[in-house]
Amino acid sequence: MTYMYDLFFQTYLKLFFLLTPFAAVSVFLSMTEGMPRLVKRKIAIRTIGGMTVVTFVIFLFGRYIFEVFGITLDAFRIGAGSLLFLSAVGLIRGSTFYNSGEDREAIAIVPLSIPVIVGPGTTGTLFLMGAEIQGIQARLVSSLSLLLAVLSVGAILYIAAVADRLLKPRLLSVLTKITGLILASLAAQLIFTGIKNFMT
Repeated sequence: MTYMYDLFFQTYLKLFFLLTPFAAVSVFLSMTEGMPRLVKRKIAIRTIGGMTVVTFVIFLFGRYIFEVFGITLDAFRIGAGSLLFLSAVGLIRGSTFYNSGEDREAIAIVPLSIPVIVGPGTTGTLFLMGAEIQGIQARLVSSLSLLLAVLSVGAILYIAAVADRLLKPRLLSVLTKITGLILASLAAQLIFTGIKNFMT
């Protein structure tokens, strides 16, 4: 039972940071700038739905894609780690790849859900976690952790939509860089583990 509690909280924290909540808020606020609050709330809710569907499809069915293409876990571990590291560097440097010239509520799925929140690095890591976790109980606990992580990020987006005037841009910038550092550490661990397993 203690193992399942540990698995739940460890998986939740890892997934929460993988979904880059503070960077997502920053992009969300910039893309919805000038929109009515009602529209912002609708976009936040649709984004939550998009995140939920995308993450669970990747997490639950990713291992079957591994089997179809004959990809080893260690090869994907290195590739996912590399992409995650690039995403982390982008967050730390403050790179912006999106503009606010999109059709209002349509931006909830693309680009907010994909690829702002569920980007290449997050996709790769979810594939990997879904393929590695064995046993019905462990997969159920991990699925609950994923759902809680998605809802947590969604709650942050919704709060930002309601209280956008209270958030300071400088604070968001600092939180985004902290998230980038944590993701860089996760990426390094993925790469080192993959190389170690290849060498043994």
